[in-house]
Amino acid sequence: MKPRSLLTLMLATLAGLPVAAFATPPATERQDVQETLHGVEMTDPYRWLEGDNSNAKQMGKVSDQVATWTDAQNSYTRGMLDNLPGRKAIEDKFRPLLQIGSVSAPNMAGTRYFYSKREGSQAQARVFVRESSSGEAKLLLDPVTLDESGLTTVSGVTPSQDGTLLAYGTFRAGDENTTTYVMNVATGEKLSVAIPGRSSVIQWMPDNSGFFYERLEDPKNPYSAQIRYHALGSDNEKDPVLFRQYTKEENEKLATTWGPGATVSRDGKWMVLMYWTGTSSNDIWAINLDAWRKTGEFKRTVIKTDAPNTFFGSIEGDTFYMHTDYDAPNKRIVAVDLNKPSESDWREVIPENKNAVLSSFSIAKGVIVGEYEEKACTKMRLFGLDGINKGELRLPGIGTAGISTEHDRTEAYLTFTSFNYPNTIFRVDLAKPDAEPTVWERPSVPVDPAIVEVNQVTYSSKDGTPVTMFVVHKKGLKLDGNNPVILNGYGGFNISSTPFFSATLFPWFEAGGVFALPNLRGGGEYGKAWHEAGMLGNKQNVFDDMIAAGEWLVKNNYTKPERMATTGGSNGGLLMGAMMTQRPDLFGAIVCQVPLLDMLRYQDFLMARYWVPEYGDPANPEHFAFIKKYSPYQNVKAGTKFPGILFTAGENDSRTHPMHARKMAAKVRDANTSDRPILLWVDRDAGHGGGKPLELRLRDAVDTRMFIMWQLGMLEGIAPNQLPAVQTSQAAPQFTITRVVSLNVTGMTCEMCVETVTQTLKGVKGVKGVNVSLEKKSADIELENDSDLDAVTLAKALDGTKFKGTPN
Repeated sequence: MKPRSLLTLMLATLAGLPVAAFATPPATERQDVQETLHGVEMTDPYRWLEGDNSNAKQMGKVSDQVATWTDAQNSYTRGMLDNLPGRKAIEDKFRPLLQIGSVSAPNMAGTRYFYSKREGSQAQARVFVRESSSGEAKLLLDPVTLDESGLTTVSGVTPSQDGTLLAYGTFRAGDENTTTYVMNVATGEKLSVAIPGRSSVIQWMPDNSGFFYERLEDPKNPYSAQIRYHALGSDNEKDPVLFRQYTKEENEKLATTWGPGATVSRDGKWMVLMYWTGTSSNDIWAINLDAWRKTGEFKRTVIKTDAPNTFFGSIEGDTFYMHTDYDAPNKRIVAVDLNKPSESDWREVIPENKNAVLSSFSIAKGVIVGEYEEKACTKMRLFGLDGINKGELRLPGIGTAGISTEHDRTEAYLTFTSFNYPNTIFRVDLAKPDAEPTVWERPSVPVDPAIVEVNQVTYSSKDGTPVTMFVVHKKGLKLDGNNPVILNGYGGFNISSTPFFSATLFPWFEAGGVFALPNLRGGGEYGKAWHEAGMLGNKQNVFDDMIAAGEWLVKNNYTKPERMATTGGSNGGLLMGAMMTQRPDLFGAIVCQVPLLDMLRYQDFLMARYWVPEYGDPANPEHFAFIKKYSPYQNVKAGTKFPGILFTAGENDSRTHPMHARKMAAKVRDANTSDRPILLWVDRDAGHGGGKPLELRLRDAVDTRMFIMWQLGMLEGIAPNQLPAVQTSQAAPQFTITRVVSLNVTGMTCEMCVETVTQTLKGVKGVKGVNVSLEKKSADIELENDSDLDAVTLAKALDGTKFKGTPN
């Protein structure tokens, strides 16, 4: 967020000072904006809560007015949630459950094994390497050494093929704006590589001479994706651009899709280039990289274009094993000879399975591992490269599995989890699928998974479509129609809702709670048709499926509306918006996280034009008609008795703009005639949810559970319609004031430059802290309270260096 008149207001709670919270929600001014869309007159009373829209390329920049309003909302929400009776007990119960930690399956490279692991109270996952599968773990990267605040995350860890070099990315406070670095694994030395622009998807050359990668040309423009090549030792600012996202002038429709992506063969001879034309369709070409190196011409040969299907896969020698739903709604694998890639020469290797979806696949030495989804649970089937069936990999039970393989070995690492099975990694030999898997990493959990009973039920949606749903609770639970229920949903983007382990659900189960997870249309559980049945003009099916799930739980004596909460985030946050506007009477509480809610304006913010193929374009009259019918913000009706609602958003979210939660919270609160709370929490140190340190995840988990328990009548000493006792001695939240001055800094090209600028500015008397961004070419300088420094003075402090500072 840009400093406001060189002053950044920080909540007193974040400074460790007492909270003085409102006894009633802070007032929100209506500023009606009138407009006519496709002949329909519309009024938007809270357009101002979007922020500064003066720059069409960066809509929704936080204004002073919005920031002050948000501070007040946050203070009110913290006053409510932090003062609920029993919060400390829930926090003490949740802390060890979140400290269980996590570990990734190893990435095998040469003789080394790379993986990420977070243990105990550590804020973030650290990166380790072993010299053998059972060797001693050596720490390579600890994010806390990069940033003591715990807000920096390491991502995209990719070793070179021989395991001697490691590429990795970092981003801070959930903004996902990754910068990529390279280190020498043996020495830990960082090479002089720092590639900004949300760089990712590293694909190494076999001789370690360089790598292909993706990045944004302009980090502030999500529609500026590029495929580049970096030769180690060269200036990454001069890396050649091999392919880039189309401009509007070149192709208006494809200029705002997901853009390009690439797969490179291990021998560096071939690239398969993809260009996403929708959320579930892409064009695909073959490029001979040997010819490119010789001639400099990046010549594309068509594999398949202009088809509403997905095509991606893995290269073995001159063969591209392509995973596609082309002529196969449940997907199949086709072999493409890259020397002659025309469709007439394709060879089907693994045909479509009519009863299960081939969700993904991977290749090991002589083996294709097909990961199938059958009734939203994983099956691992093995095939030869010729498609011959080699059996099925043994799994510990019914749940969700993934696998890590390498092309030169049959050794693989299987990850398995379920509602009653903690995330466990097994070492398997794909040449011996019937052998008992060996545990490689299994967490010690302070709960008993055996207490849980998992059922998968089938219910009918509004139009009669059968929908499956997982229902989880403690064994022996008496169904008396009064059990508290959490109904969670997503329903979109071909993403499946499958079993997972969450230790923080176990106190819920112990308290007689039920957790339900339906496989809504729009997801990928049952193939392409299932996804398409929940997108564009069919989006209402998703909402109908969710409503029918809640009604089934009531009808079958699990619960009653006032004892049922529903939760969802991102696309699931849109689902929550539909629940509160279409069936507010069905739930006692709604938790709406990082949502999309104003669907008539969503496409103008951040990267949301990517999602037009999924939701539709309000500029299209036909799309406008079906979007307007369900868009939550436009369907808030005055006089509605809403249940208790908690909206959450991340200020640094690069996907779903926080304006959705801000506007919806204001409009719902204005329309509400019930006595239930409508709360908004906008996290200043978070994005879409990824990369949060342990303490912030603990706070969020406790916030959500406490709010649900409060609204479902599960807290002693407070009813759902009562407010907790808070300090009300002041009519507004208290703030501490910290002065922050921003400079633009030119001339920085490397991390050493960042260090020089940082130390120079820190040396100025009156400077409290400095945060320098190489990517943004900027410096934010926090000043001591009594300092009279200004931006001009601080810019002059850099005059003795090779860098130039100018006030921002």
